[in-house]
Amino acid sequence: MDPRKLLYFATVVEHGSFKKAAKHLNISQPALSTSMDRFERSLGEQLLKRGPTGVSPTQAGEILYAHARLIREELTLAERRVAQQDSKSDDMVVIGTLPSLIANIIPSAVCQWRTLHPDPTLRVIEKIQLELLISLVRGELDFIIAQTEWYGFMEGLRQRVLFRDRLYVLGRPDHPAFEKENVSFADLAQYPWVIQMIGRQRTLLEKLLAQEGVEMPTRLTECGSVNFLKTMVASSDSLAMLPESTVAADVHAGMLRPFDINGPLLHRDIAVIYRDETPLSAVGRDLVEAVANAGLKLASASLEPEPPHDDGPSNQV
Repeated sequence: MDPRKLLYFATVVEHGSFKKAAKHLNISQPALSTSMDRFERSLGEQLLKRGPTGVSPTQAGEILYAHARLIREELTLAERRVAQQDSKSDDMVVIGTLPSLIANIIPSAVCQWRTLHPDPTLRVIEKIQLELLISLVRGELDFIIAQTEWYGFMEGLRQRVLFRDRLYVLGRPDHPAFEKENVSFADLAQYPWVIQMIGRQRTLLEKLLAQEGVEMPTRLTECGSVNFLKTMVASSDSLAMLPESTVAADVHAGMLRPFDINGPLLHRDIAVIYRDETPLSAVGRDLVEAVANAGLKLASASLEPEPPHDDGPSNQV
């Protein structure tokens, strides 16, 4: 398969016209049409349907286009990485992390790390777990701070567990479920829930409820935003599961309240994950240690809200 013709083919599909594609590729329209005819003959398949309104891919063409697009993206990435090789100094660190760690753990770690390394440029990228792993494999990140889940999903990676984080079931402070003693997941399933749409939360909730023989809540909202989850919980009867690192400040501020409910499924390991072929630099190792310290410090703190201060008698009416 001629790789140049493959890229030409992708351009024709995207523009839907030989004329527009030829202009984009800076070649003549007859030359492009001839090239595509030869490409189809070499594969023994019709890839393009030509009509009065333009060009569209056949079923075989759709399949080939999906691969052609990925190949082109990899070529573009390779060109960009080569071009940026000289501009990225040894002191630049590019890391990725989860949305649930970005508000507390990572800022605390960066502040600690900066006392040792005031000069290097640091780039922090926030993505969901799967996107972090893909970006790491593609060489866009030096390392990621993420869950151990899906670690074996891709080859060529190594990990080291830094700390254990706990998931809490949360409601607003005056949620009616807090009136019940020894509340269970069967009790909580009667209320609306809001969960993250990408990741393990839906599967985890199903397992927790199945242990008590309960079906998933009928009033279920899925979203991709941690802030949306917290706002829904604070302003309605909705319940959610969020990690300690995400909600500690909200709990101490009295915006959210954790239920006294625990279990092994509500604990997760947070690790540094990096490419086997690219060990951590000295600067990167110091940042990883700062993340571990920040995570361990948070894990040792209590999530119970602080009691109200007694400032003596009030003059308010």
